[in-house]
Amino acid sequence: MRIDPIQLQSKQLLFHDYKQNFQTVEDKFEFDPKDPTIWTERLQQLKNNTYQREALTNVLDQMNKKWEAPESSLANIDRLKDEGSTVVIAGQQAGLLTGPLYTVHKIISVLQLAKQKQKELGKPVIPVFWIAGEDHDFDEINHLFMKENAAMKKFTIQHTPETKASVSDIEIDQTEAEKWIKQIFQAVSETEFTSDFYQQVMQALNRSGSYSDFFAKLVYLLFPSEGLVIVDAHDSEIRNLESSYFTTMIEKNEEMAKGVFSSLQVNRQQGYETLLDSEWRDAHLFYHHQGDRILLNRDEDGVFRGKNNEVALMKEELIQIAKEHPEQLSNNVVTRPLMQECLFPVLAFIGGPGEINYWSVLKPAFQAAGLQMPPVLPRLSFTLIDRKAEQTMERLQIKVEDGIYYGTGEAKMKWLASRSAPPIHQLSEQVKEEIDRIHRPLREKSTEFGPDLAQMAEKNLKYIFQNIDFLEKRMSQSLEQQYEYEVYQFNDLEVLLHPGGGLQERMWNIVPWVNQYGTDVFERMNQHHLSFDQDHFVVYV
Repeated sequence: MRIDPIQLQSKQLLFHDYKQNFQTVEDKFEFDPKDPTIWTERLQQLKNNTYQREALTNVLDQMNKKWEAPESSLANIDRLKDEGSTVVIAGQQAGLLTGPLYTVHKIISVLQLAKQKQKELGKPVIPVFWIAGEDHDFDEINHLFMKENAAMKKFTIQHTPETKASVSDIEIDQTEAEKWIKQIFQAVSETEFTSDFYQQVMQALNRSGSYSDFFAKLVYLLFPSEGLVIVDAHDSEIRNLESSYFTTMIEKNEEMAKGVFSSLQVNRQQGYETLLDSEWRDAHLFYHHQGDRILLNRDEDGVFRGKNNEVALMKEELIQIAKEHPEQLSNNVVTRPLMQECLFPVLAFIGGPGEINYWSVLKPAFQAAGLQMPPVLPRLSFTLIDRKAEQTMERLQIKVEDGIYYGTGEAKMKWLASRSAPPIHQLSEQVKEEIDRIHRPLREKSTEFGPDLAQMAEKNLKYIFQNIDFLEKRMSQSLEQQYEYEVYQFNDLEVLLHPGGGLQERMWNIVPWVNQYGTDVFERMNQHHLSFDQDHFVVYV
């Protein structure tokens, strides 16, 4: 395995500025991630905070034993009792078969930074992955894309929850899940790893009650010896620890929401993309009622209501719920980072481009809750390339940076054009220029007979050009048929490097790679030292 860094400019302006021109966004964050002095400052901040370390480790220990976590993870949970220990944390929804590759890339990022900072600071730094088990949008996680005939095909599990329940509350439909997994494995070729991997996935499925359980078990299958600690944010025992934190978020709710809304307006005025939908009356909390997860707003009287008026709770009632039944509350993307900060001694948070975009408006919420925003680091980003694809790229003279950023469409057209002398498109344009020259006297003469005939002359030229375009298209198709195998290879590389017009990690998943190279393929990636100063890594498996 070889891992090479490449430069890959972000297409999101705020994320680009965060990485390359931090001074333009420094007022939105507490720490410059490239400043080496921030880590001792952050450690000092955390020393002044108090955490429920003993209670938290007890809950984590019980939770992770349920998932049959490896000894390295259980040992790291115990290390959290150390008052000097901190965590590096990232999170994601519990995607089926871990979801898109960027989820695994986040995990590698957490493991890398924790290992690097522990060595640098001489203090225990524990890698933590936060399952956003409270999320209720099952449609976001109920599918995978698999490569089929030089295209990506969507495979969706046939399970429709009856309510808008949190993912951790949805019981797996074992029958439909087994059918779905069989379909996924039918989309890959048989290798020496296929049978064992399939059996391991099925065993994990059969021993899981919820999709969050299934997710955690598979993550530990991929990372059995890295000391990763997983937490399901929707676990009822975790909620009990969060009671007083929910109370603070309710008491400071209006101040937090107005601060976030104001920051969002500033971002818009500065021309930054708005990936977070937030209004100043949003409570940024959910209430779980009769199996549904209801997003709360504050009305003009300070009453907390469901968006569709499903419930109405006075502030005092909501605080009482936080004290007596915290399991009935959960966070959204605005308050989730605050809850992580309250529960864990967070040395650093790791996020993707979208997360860093909405973290850019959260500083007022942290301040209103009496918290400090931790250092925020962009996650590591990867594109995996197999040996066959690498050889094809060399033969077709495709630069890896171009293939990942732009795709292979332009390279394909240039290659095909080089097969024709002169190139078909160039010949077509030359013919158009010549016809335009020859046709010009007719158009000029037609103006003498009135505007109607002048328009007809213009249309006549347009029709001629359309016929030339049609002929060019048919000739190009004929050329593509002549080089059908090479065209297929270009298209195949497009799906590998730039599927759906974006990065591989947003559409591909773990199955093809584990099937081809074994369950340790991502652990082997993590054995390399990976710098957070790099834009992107190409992994030649």
